[in-house]
Amino acid sequence: MPDLVIKNARIFINDAIQPVEIAVDNGKISKIGKIVGQQEYDEIIDARGALILPGAIDVHVHFRDPGMTKKENWYTGSCAAAAGGVTMVIDHPNTIPPTIDRSSFKEKLKESRKSIIDYGINAGVTANLTNFKNLWELGATAFGEIFMAESTGSLNVNERTLKEALPAIGNLGAVACIHAEDEETRKKFVNLLKGNPAPESYSKSRPNLSEKIAVEKAINLAVDTTKLHFCHISALESLDVIRRAKADNKNITCEVTPHHLFLSTRDYRRLGTLGKMNPPLRDFSSQQSMWEGLRDETVDIIASDHAPHLESEKMTDIWSAPAGVPGVETMMPLMLMAIKRNLLTLKRVIEVTSQNPARIFGLKKGVLAPGYDADMIIVGEEKEIRKEKLHSKAGWTPFNGMKGLFPKMTISHGEVVFEDGEIIARRGCGRFIPGQGLKTGSGDESE
Repeated sequence: MPDLVIKNARIFINDAIQPVEIAVDNGKISKIGKIVGQQEYDEIIDARGALILPGAIDVHVHFRDPGMTKKENWYTGSCAAAAGGVTMVIDHPNTIPPTIDRSSFKEKLKESRKSIIDYGINAGVTANLTNFKNLWELGATAFGEIFMAESTGSLNVNERTLKEALPAIGNLGAVACIHAEDEETRKKFVNLLKGNPAPESYSKSRPNLSEKIAVEKAINLAVDTTKLHFCHISALESLDVIRRAKADNKNITCEVTPHHLFLSTRDYRRLGTLGKMNPPLRDFSSQQSMWEGLRDETVDIIASDHAPHLESEKMTDIWSAPAGVPGVETMMPLMLMAIKRNLLTLKRVIEVTSQNPARIFGLKKGVLAPGYDADMIIVGEEKEIRKEKLHSKAGWTPFNGMKGLFPKMTISHGEVVFEDGEIIARRGCGRFIPGQGLKTGSGDESE
């Protein structure tokens, strides 16, 4: 007997939207058909003709837990994710302490049990190569983001460390996630511009050139066995480098964020220091090139780079304000609105928010098909994004006032976690989804 049957649903299948019923058993989809043929079930949901999509997988969040929980924690961050249609996140390592060894990994794993959705944890990269195998066997999803320049935290690496780390990660069969900004270029431009108080000067201090140089360096340092994933690509020049490398059959993927799709340097006039992030806001031509990269499949993934800071922390000068913006709750609503605006197809949005993240990071998720985790969203109505309605501790959003197509319901491994604007999941119902290197008994969530 199925745990759940969803009736009167529509899903995108075989390049068309079709009416279906979906049966869920033990957290996984067990059957999809026009009629699933089950007379008995524990629970029924009437979708009333609404579109059902795979839950989004956000491969790049910073839930700030442990160490910076005044900004966010695993419970508030996962609530924000669920309310935005995200059913799994991958948390990055620049917490306090950074996730770079066995003890810090297990400390984060302990805190993560507050999550209401599924999650993975990335391992950090410093001069900690001797810890890589252990971190991989503990269940790390991937390595990185690997900071090639100074950013939030103190995990930036020099070229020598990167050159040693990439083949070591490749030998494990893991993915190396790269934050591509060149430190030497950054320092040069910061020294030229730091006296300028205009918010736009921050973008000029971390120019497109910095990202392009870093992307080229990482590609040149990687060996054939290393899978490179470039985080939050933002510059048209670096996207061109990635496009050429993919044409040469390099083992490369990349992501772009909603803030580099929907915002540009023009938005500094509205946002001021709230618009500070790394890499920074780019000009209109780079912004448009990110859309083109999505359409021509150079860009593989949409990820939020959810990096919350309190609004009060951002209310200072552009050089002192912390870099980062919240985005896990608004990512999917904005991308669904992009479909309504004919910027992307529904098929492409499903690929970059669900299917590709699952494929690249080795997850049995992201597809509405039997045998896959029952992670779904029932698409709701268009709403104005209002900061007071969001769930992050940050309490603000750079997208305030924009339109988003929000979920009516979010289902994570067969359990309704969000419905009609309310979080209804119990704290801690999310599961740790270990990476492919997990060694049984090495310290997973069952310990």
